Amino acid sequence: MSNKISCIIVDDEPVAREILAEHLAKIESIKVMGQCKSALEAFQILSSHAIDLVFLDINMPEISGLDFAKTINGDIKVIFTTAYREYAVDGFDLKAVDYLLKPIAFERLLQAIKKYTDETVPSIQPAQRSIESENNDFIFVRADRKMIKIDFSDILYIESLSDYIKVRLVNKQVVTRETITNIEAKLPQKDFLRIHRSFIVAINKITSYTNEEVEINEQCLPISRGYKSDVLSRLNAIC
Repeated sequence: MSNKISCIIVDDEPVAREILAEHLAKIESIKVMGQCKSALEAFQILSSHAIDLVFLDINMPEISGLDFAKTINGDIKVIFTTAYREYAVDGFDLKAVDYLLKPIAFERLLQAIKKYTDETVPSIQPAQRSIESENNDFIFVRADRKMIKIDFSDILYIESLSDYIKVRLVNKQVVTRETITNIEAKLPQKDFLRIHRSFIVAINKITSYTNEEVEINEQCLPISRGYKSDVLSRLNAIC
């Protein structure tokens, strides 16, 4: 699997999508996972694929880019693309990585990609975990209108999809509205490892790994470029 930044283009104008796709094709670190003409099409991709970055037009019919951005999981970053400068303040209020004015120059796009990389490469310092996660061997998450107990020992991996996460357990999965960053803070650091913006894995459930991916329960999960150094360092130290 690739360590490229996975992205989608969301714009109701075919020419605008084509121009941006041509620019992105020149950037080796980028992989375009899809082109969407509406927020609804984009939602379908975000619900079924691990996406890092969304290039999002603002002035679209039915659901505007600004409204759609409010529904996107905070772990998925947004770069707005629009012909209207007056939307810039609203765009940055939503904590967008950048705001690109059409027609988008290739050099300006490169600057936006660099901003994304600078923001998302994780610190070499491990994330602080709550005291409770180190003392307990379980957590509770809200699902199906109730709080469900999840034992750490049952977790295979956790996947972020749009505005919710899937906790894949040995015998089932639990879906809850939560960000992957928040759930990571509740897990004991010694037992779990963030390998991608969209994946956390249980270390003792890993059956094999390479420089590109880990395998758990016959499922291959990607190791992203930003996390690779820390992931390989920890896994190689165990061997």
